[in-house]
Amino acid sequence: QVQLVESGGGLVQPGGSLRLSCAASGSIFSIHAMGWYRQAPGKEREWVAEVTSGGNTNYADSVKGRFTISRDNDKMTVFLQMNSLAPEDTAIYYCNVRARPGRLPVPGPISTYWGQGTQVTVSS
Repeated sequence: QVQLVESGGGLVQPGGSLRLSCAASGSIFSIHAMGWYRQAPGKEREWVAEVTSGGNTNYADSVKGRFTISRDNDKMTVFLQMNSLAPEDTAIYYCNVRARPGRLPVPGPISTYWGQGTQVTVSS
């Protein structure tokens, strides 16, 4: 079973920074993309950032220039460095991974996996 464990959320003042991490574990044949989504109170979940298997990164316009996504392939971990945080960034942040699970006799198809979510609150 593929599992994602998130950490790093918390309460921070406007202008502050937080670093989120998401570690994948379990039987994984290959990871095709890792990224982050967020969901604010009363709103739908929205895409924030992604990094592909080739190392390409993309960001939502709302966070571009402030957030940086990175990965550690050996540890199957993705990070989200969040700087210049504003109250509008308050949300539950979810890690997202597109991966092929390890299976016998052959790997399974590409599937989407979600972390449990971590709360980020930006308030003075």
